[in-house]
Amino acid sequence: MESPGLPPLPDISGMKRQLLEGEIGAEEFFCLVMSTLGEHRTYRHLPHLIHNLTHTQPGLYGRLMDIHREYFHQRPSDLPTYEEELEIAIALSLEEARSSAGPGCTIQDPVSNSSISFAEAAKKSPVLNSNGDQKPSTNAKCKKVHDDLTTVELSKNLSKLRTADHLDSLYTGQPEPEDCVLNCDGMAVFQIQSPITKADKMKRSRRGRRKKNSLVPKNPVLVKPVVVWFRRDLRLHDNPALIAALELGAPIIPVFLWSLSEETGQNFTLATGGASKYWLHHALFNLNLSLEQSYGSHIVFRVNDSCVDELVGLVQETGAGTVLVNAVYEPWLKHRDDLLSETLKKRGVTFTRYHSYCLYEPYSVSTEGVGLRGIGSVSHFMSCCERNSSSPIGDPLEAPTSLPLPSCWPDSLELDRLDLAKMPRRKDGTVIDWAATIKKSWDFSEDGAYICLGNFLEDGIKHYDKESGRADKPYTSHISPYLHFGQISPRTVLHEAYFTKKSVPKFLRKLAWRDLSYWLLVLFPDMHVEPVRPAYKSQRWSSDRSHLRAWQKGMTGYPLVDAAMRELWLTGWMCNYSRHVVASFLVAYLHLHWIHGYRWFQDTLVDADVAINAMMWQNGGMSGLDHWNFVMHPVDAAMTCDPYGSYVRKWCPELAGLPDEYIHKPWKCPPSQLRRAGIVLGQNYPHRIVVDLEERREQSLRDVVEVRQKHSEYVDKVSGSDMVSVPDQLLAFTLGCADGDDNDDVIKSNTCQFLLPVITRKEFKYKTLQPNTKDNPYNTVLKGYVSRKRDETIAYMNERHFTASTINEGAQMYERRERTARIMEGLPQMRDPKNKSRRTPTSDPFSIVPPAYFHLAN
Repeated sequence: MESPGLPPLPDISGMKRQLLEGEIGAEEFFCLVMSTLGEHRTYRHLPHLIHNLTHTQPGLYGRLMDIHREYFHQRPSDLPTYEEELEIAIALSLEEARSSAGPGCTIQDPVSNSSISFAEAAKKSPVLNSNGDQKPSTNAKCKKVHDDLTTVELSKNLSKLRTADHLDSLYTGQPEPEDCVLNCDGMAVFQIQSPITKADKMKRSRRGRRKKNSLVPKNPVLVKPVVVWFRRDLRLHDNPALIAALELGAPIIPVFLWSLSEETGQNFTLATGGASKYWLHHALFNLNLSLEQSYGSHIVFRVNDSCVDELVGLVQETGAGTVLVNAVYEPWLKHRDDLLSETLKKRGVTFTRYHSYCLYEPYSVSTEGVGLRGIGSVSHFMSCCERNSSSPIGDPLEAPTSLPLPSCWPDSLELDRLDLAKMPRRKDGTVIDWAATIKKSWDFSEDGAYICLGNFLEDGIKHYDKESGRADKPYTSHISPYLHFGQISPRTVLHEAYFTKKSVPKFLRKLAWRDLSYWLLVLFPDMHVEPVRPAYKSQRWSSDRSHLRAWQKGMTGYPLVDAAMRELWLTGWMCNYSRHVVASFLVAYLHLHWIHGYRWFQDTLVDADVAINAMMWQNGGMSGLDHWNFVMHPVDAAMTCDPYGSYVRKWCPELAGLPDEYIHKPWKCPPSQLRRAGIVLGQNYPHRIVVDLEERREQSLRDVVEVRQKHSEYVDKVSGSDMVSVPDQLLAFTLGCADGDDNDDVIKSNTCQFLLPVITRKEFKYKTLQPNTKDNPYNTVLKGYVSRKRDETIAYMNERHFTASTINEGAQMYERRERTARIMEGLPQMRDPKNKSRRTPTSDPFSIVPPAYFHLAN
């Protein structure tokens, strides 16, 4: 209960109801009560107001009392309350005025509006009442303050009591007012006004705390804030680090640190190129906007040379006790996080990493019980995950409903100061907006990620299984840049795809490829700069820079390749099938090192990912763990991905007038049709930079054979497969050796090198044994569909037309009889027609892959 004569306590039942229903937390409830009751009455009455929670919510009651004790534990018991401070100031001012005025001095009573003497005013003042019947303990406080204050300070106190604002200035150091309304023997002095209102008390209380905490910002309940460091998790939904920060019940400071040298990587990694930095700029803008609109929060942006030093300084500036992040797995970034963890631990600050970037954490995937046979393939990786997954994937997390805010924010740069989307300028000062089409082509927000995925699962998924390679149709998801920057989590994609209850195995397999690439980057940290197969370091490559520039600009003379490369430059993206086409053309037909393709992709893709690009370019460049068992022909592949030429017409508009049969090979178009289409080869569309594709392809095979013959120590004598060095970590996992086991120590102390046979393209094995033969039964060049419409027509006729189905059945019966007769007579089987797809016979010696074993090499 309140003391007699004081106003009753405000009703806080509504706040308690919100607390019990979970709409507000304990800290927020305490802050609301503080702002309603004031600091002094909260200290006195909060335990009684929440006493009924001891029976219904004992845990919540204990939490509130902990906050109450934590906030008030630094306040001495003899510290005067706010009302006492006011009375002390009035009393001291009256005493100073009386000593300087004289016995005949009178003041104006603010209640009766009549003149009274100082003695009568002193009797009305509970502080100056020497009888001690109201507040005897206050006299000692008054005397102590009187001994400390000077005469000048006393007169200033008197002058500042005219209004509530003047009382504020007493504590904030503002200049005193110049007007006065108190009469004393005809002399102008100052009038003493009645105590300030409740709203003014709240205002002064907030100002006082802000001033006290100006050097080391703290929140109202003295809980150390939490720093959430955003990296490639630019989302609110399913963000484990953000939810973990919310569960701590402390103010949250979102931070984004940008260090160009660290984000770019080492040894020409080019982890963040121009297109991906442009996407990052807009993704940060949208995330910051969401934080401002939904929670009143914002991101603190900083630019630095060392994120470790910057974050340590930020922790000191804010007084944070915890730093939370979602883990990243690039080797140089993991090393940075390890260093940061050690540095913060020495300072007593908690640093916690959460897993969310992949479905399976790369460091948790083991080959134990699966073996190493087939390593590098997605099937082998999925078997390892199914057998040795350390923890379930779990369900996506909801976005926070609210975020606790700090009482004082650290300094932040403007987003533009990070120079992520800075455009170059010409000599005349005009801006070169190379990203204009990228900006028009994408929605960079987290909502854009969900819309993109939703549209694909609604319509595109039904075509994905059979026609995901169509470049002219929207049959792919386009979510790769959102996944790269963490605007949507792979766990969310997985759950959303399962929720549709449609056939999605091929689509979800892409998530397994993504996890596989990070697992391989952990095992082979130099995968982006060094061939995984050591023998291929000496492979011969072309040094024709003109071919490289033509490939980069989309001016090779091959329409499908040019269209794909122009789409990449203008939009920052191309479908997976087109990436295979341009990669095969660069490596197998232009004989240019795959590292050139990797670096160009890293600079121009909005979804540029070191792990995925390095793995795919290594496989396409014949030095990865899993050889691509195909080569895309630049013309024939177009019959599969762009059968009607609409994709080429969109990105190569100079060829739009060509008929369908010549749109992918304009060099075969009759001159009269070229003229009607307005095309002059060599002027408005280039000639082919290489002509004899078959010869170029054969030369590529000869280069590989030369490498294998030169480094025969890396070729298995039994299977003919290439061999790679097995990392100690992978070998330990395979043998079931945990960290610190004796077996692991034996592995590390062994000076021998463990070599493992890996997947090798069969045509390489065949050409190594018979390098001079022109025959190649294992040719991996994909011819593609001659005409998708023709194949669909034939399939329809075989199914519906009686005569066609009878002829087809008879042809199949003849093939079976012929095959059976040749087997019985011991004759070789007939080769498949050129235009019919064929399988590699399983009885050939190159299809036999021995069980995984190790070779010891000096």
